Amino acid sequence: MAPPEPMRVAIFGESYLPYLSGVTIATDALARGLMEAGQQVLLVMPRPAHEPPPPAPHEPAVAWLPSYQPPPPAPRGYRIPVPRPSAALRAARAFRPQVIHAQSPFVSGLMARRVAHSVGAPLVFTHHTRFGDYRHYLGPLATPGAALMSGYVRRFWLGCAAIVAPGTELAAEISDAVGSRSGAPLVRAIPTGLDLDWIAAVPEGHPRREAGWTPGVDFVVASLGRLAREKSVELLLEAFARAAVDRPELRFLLIGGGPLEGAVRRRGQRDDLRGRLLVTGQRSRDEALGLLKACELFGFASRTETQGLVVAEALACGVPVVALEGPGVRDAVRDGTDGIILPRVPESAAAERMASALVALAGDPERRDAMARNAREGASRFAVQRRVNEVVDLYRQTLASR
Repeated sequence: MAPPEPMRVAIFGESYLPYLSGVTIATDALARGLMEAGQQVLLVMPRPAHEPPPPAPHEPAVAWLPSYQPPPPAPRGYRIPVPRPSAALRAARAFRPQVIHAQSPFVSGLMARRVAHSVGAPLVFTHHTRFGDYRHYLGPLATPGAALMSGYVRRFWLGCAAIVAPGTELAAEISDAVGSRSGAPLVRAIPTGLDLDWIAAVPEGHPRREAGWTPGVDFVVASLGRLAREKSVELLLEAFARAAVDRPELRFLLIGGGPLEGAVRRRGQRDDLRGRLLVTGQRSRDEALGLLKACELFGFASRTETQGLVVAEALACGVPVVALEGPGVRDAVRDGTDGIILPRVPESAAAERMASALVALAGDPERRDAMARNAREGASRFAVQRRVNEVVDLYRQTLASR
């Protein structure tokens, strides 16, 4: 039997590299994975602040949308496309895509929907972000804003042919919301894949050298991600501080920057964390993973994830995870095998539970080494090509159902 013909897939995004986030990393992984699988890919992305270099022959082509830097609290370097006719949209139509894949329901998602209608292609959407969990940025408008957002996103879902959810819990929530009647979008749980060969090739970093800690003596627990309220950074710091009472050799490495970076640094000057905390600020992805590889444990407390990509990255780096229960955690961590999953409720005791788990694993090198070995050996389940094949199957199913 002859192999199926390659598909032409246009991927629209609200943000893209060089801005680093779970969404931009996932978008890049999807595009490269599709190309490696033999598909034709065009990325339609907001232009970065500085002129991007032309793509290499093995990289996806990019049509750059006009863009601008939104005001705070949007992070520096985050670009949003301008909703107006452009050469990028003309290039997207000329590409004659058979599938349009949106990575956001907002400006770029609406552009994707219009192009999909104009070329007669199905619209597939990956729901990367639990938008309601960011309502605290709206201040007094948080409650009505969350309700409006929920209604808007559901309407966007219903206009799609298929929806990808990076986690099983989110997939179930979306399936319940859109129903199962004829014409409802297909919903599939497909986590973002990782380029395991690239991760394996990242050289180990030197967090102890950066912080002035002692190799072979200081025990480093890391966390990686944006330093923001929705990531439960304060809870992590409290857990680390409590753990250090019993294990004074513990050191805490927070890789990333964000709106709470100043507050976190000030927290690190208090007696219980002074000399024990290193906040790196924003780092490139290879620098961040290199630092992570040199650590003994990874702490995770976010409750806003669709997948928790950084958890999968930590495991792929061979670092056992101590995580509070939350969306996407059980899709990545095998409780008791390559990490520990702790109950979040009651929240008032969550920091103490995490501290106890950190202390226990810090004092049990045999169990910790077994978890690290299991993490490395089990990382194949995160392989990007496996996930991309699932996306390609969804594309073909979507096209067949039309």
